[in-house]
Amino acid sequence: MTTAAVPVPVPIRIPIRQILPWAVFTAIVALMMLYFVGSAQGADSVIHEFVHDGRHLLGFPCH
Repeated sequence: MTTAAVPVPVPIRIPIRQILPWAVFTAIVALMMLYFVGSAQGADSVIHEFVHDGRHLLGFPCH
């Protein structure tokens, strides 16, 4: 009687040194977007209209 070999799962290595710069870049861009959405109070009507729906989505008052 023979036994069947059971495959052993190999863990995936995540290259942190390659992902970290992109994660930092993404975080900075996200914070900049949050700043512009939060700071546009109507003085710049173009920026205000561009981020108007985002302000409602994030809960910023604008009316």
